[in-house]
Amino acid sequence: MLKEFKEFALKGSVLDLAVGIIIGAAFIKVVNSLVTDIIMPPLGLLTKSSDFVKQWGIPLAVPGGGSAVIKIGSFFDSIVQFLLVAFAIFLLVRAINRMRASQAAPAVAIKRDCPFCLSAIPVKATRCPCCTSQVPPV
Repeated sequence: MLKEFKEFALKGSVLDLAVGIIIGAAFIKVVNSLVTDIIMPPLGLLTKSSDFVKQWGIPLAVPGGGSAVIKIGSFFDSIVQFLLVAFAIFLLVRAINRMRASQAAPAVAIKRDCPFCLSAIPVKATRCPCCTSQVPPV
């Protein structure tokens, strides 16, 4: 059983998953700091509040002398932070994908056009399957 666990734990996919989770946790801290420390303070200045809208609420009178508050502001603040985090992640992933695309090798042609009937044929074909014409090699 220990041998099977060792084989499972040392598989490439499990190690890749572990590395992904660790990097993801660090990435979440960076994005949360970006939203909390850089983006939210200017929004707080616009609303003249350091907590953005966290203090917004609806007080409720509870029978028997108690009270409760529906914290609409806190909920709205969480939604805004979620949208900002999602947008920040989108921008970072988009930038990474653009860097990868610029480094990608050019695509190899798999098809070409028949010079007689203009249908798509494999690059290595010597005869067109549509018009049966002899096609010169590439």
